[in-house]
Amino acid sequence: MNLFNYKRRKSSEVQIGGTPLGGDNPIRVQSMTTTATTDTEGSVEQARRIVEAGGEYVRLTTQGVREAENLREINAGLRSQGIDTPLVADVHFNARVADVAALYAEKVRINPGNYVDTARTFKQLTYTDEEYAQEIEKIRARLVPFLNICKENHTAIRIGVNHGSLSDRIMSRYGDTPEGMVESCMEFLRICVAEKFTDVVISIKASNTVIMVCTVRLLVKTMEQEGMSFPLHLGVTEAGEGEDGRIKSAVGIGALLYDGLGDTIRVSLSEAPEAEIPVAKALVEYVTAHAIHPLIEAVEASGFDYYAPTRRTTHAVGNIGGDQVPVVIGSCFGESRVLDANLRPDYLYCGSTLPTERPEGIPLIVDAPAWTGEEDTYPVFMGFGDKNYLPLLAACPAKVKFLFVTYSQCSEEVLACLKTHPEVVVIHQTNHLHRVGEHRALAHLLMHEGISNPIIYFQHYAEESLADLQLRAAADSGVLCIDGFADGLYLHNIGNGIAPQAIDATAFNILQAARVRTSKTEYISCPGCGRTLYALEETIAHIKAATSHLKGLKIAIMGCIVNGPGEMADADYGYVGAARGKVSLYRKKECIEKNIPEEQAVEKLLELIERCEKESR
Repeated sequence: MNLFNYKRRKSSEVQIGGTPLGGDNPIRVQSMTTTATTDTEGSVEQARRIVEAGGEYVRLTTQGVREAENLREINAGLRSQGIDTPLVADVHFNARVADVAALYAEKVRINPGNYVDTARTFKQLTYTDEEYAQEIEKIRARLVPFLNICKENHTAIRIGVNHGSLSDRIMSRYGDTPEGMVESCMEFLRICVAEKFTDVVISIKASNTVIMVCTVRLLVKTMEQEGMSFPLHLGVTEAGEGEDGRIKSAVGIGALLYDGLGDTIRVSLSEAPEAEIPVAKALVEYVTAHAIHPLIEAVEASGFDYYAPTRRTTHAVGNIGGDQVPVVIGSCFGESRVLDANLRPDYLYCGSTLPTERPEGIPLIVDAPAWTGEEDTYPVFMGFGDKNYLPLLAACPAKVKFLFVTYSQCSEEVLACLKTHPEVVVIHQTNHLHRVGEHRALAHLLMHEGISNPIIYFQHYAEESLADLQLRAAADSGVLCIDGFADGLYLHNIGNGIAPQAIDATAFNILQAARVRTSKTEYISCPGCGRTLYALEETIAHIKAATSHLKGLKIAIMGCIVNGPGEMADADYGYVGAARGKVSLYRKKECIEKNIPEEQAVEKLLELIERCEKESR
């Protein structure tokens, strides 16, 4: 694995209908229908819209044999319209359904967490080594006949591990960990290899981007150790909707794409399924555009753990670095600017001129030649242009200083200056085509040299739309946060088309999606499927409108029980479809109220939150 230079992982090729995956094939994009799979006409129509948007695979839920059998009719309906896009059956809880689905779909997704093991109950079970081995044999006995059906029908499979549906058996031995998720997958992969069944795709997903990224990295390492190279399906499950869902997906999926991992992706949004496709395509196109770039010469620091990264050790400079949350720097050039009431930057960079109206309570960063020592203003030195800036920096009496510098400018003299001046915060900028690689290189260089000055990443763009900026900045910056390198973000966009407040908000949202700073309520909401038991989009809107002021809370909104309690494991409160028209409410992992009529459930959730938050004060 080269952290600094982009190279796509070479995976084995899997034939899925007429659209092969992995190998030298492009990264495929896909989505999933939200219609009932017994609704032939509705499913065909929705699948058609996904395909027209650019989807290369269409997944449908098959919760029962009846749904699995109806795939034949849906498949026929699409083929009659000249659509040959492969269909993927999504199976949970019932292995018999997978057997049937393999007859009519080009690929079948099975979930190791509930294929043979019972549904997750959060019970602590105890197994001897012999008993544990017996459970693996149960999996083998049930999986092998399914693989034989797939061989006979040229059906591929996806082994899809979800953080939210790990079995109690796996939890009992490995806990709620990346190691447990990997082992849950490997149990099935080893059987596939033993049976010489190679048309296998793997996914490991979580709503927590850090867990998702670290687990996929660990899975690839484990597969390589066992001589496997199966292709990967990437996705952040329960990402939500709107800009939050897009940013969260770009943080998690983008981090792995930059590592060269991933053969197909799904951006899971709580929206119409066809809305997922343009986002997925844009993300893939943006990251893979970095494939051909000038070589970055860098060495991985010995203290960095790619598989379980921790935050780089830095000393505090004011409120930057150390154990403090990453800061956000905004821009304010030559005049006053409107600030968001809630997402206010920690600093504003104003160039060589202070604004006419200083925003209250926000320190200003000003070019060093123009700095006069005013209260709550700090100088920034440029590591380019004036070659004599180092003596000026050394002589400056400011308690906090900033230094714009590029990786190529980090000479021995500059590194010596940083060692001598702990009051300096590095603002790293790059014009390299592969900006993530050079940003990483700078962090590893400082670690190698034993330099603990904080790093703020300056990310500059020239985007015309906010959506493009959000997607690209999230992909570029999320991986740096997950790797533990970001002590702050400074996003800057050339042009007047995007409001500064929106740019600031994007930085805050990236930090939250990467789990390094919480600025607002976080919603963990599923994209919906044929299992969804209530009007998902309407309910999400209702809950968000009523709770968005509750900073720091995580609220899960889940359409059904499949991933409900599991993905809510680190959520504060959960709203889960229990039956048609019925909802259950959770606090953490505990179900507080069961089977509430849907029309009462949102108000009951608000009452639960209010009561519990009052008790905790």
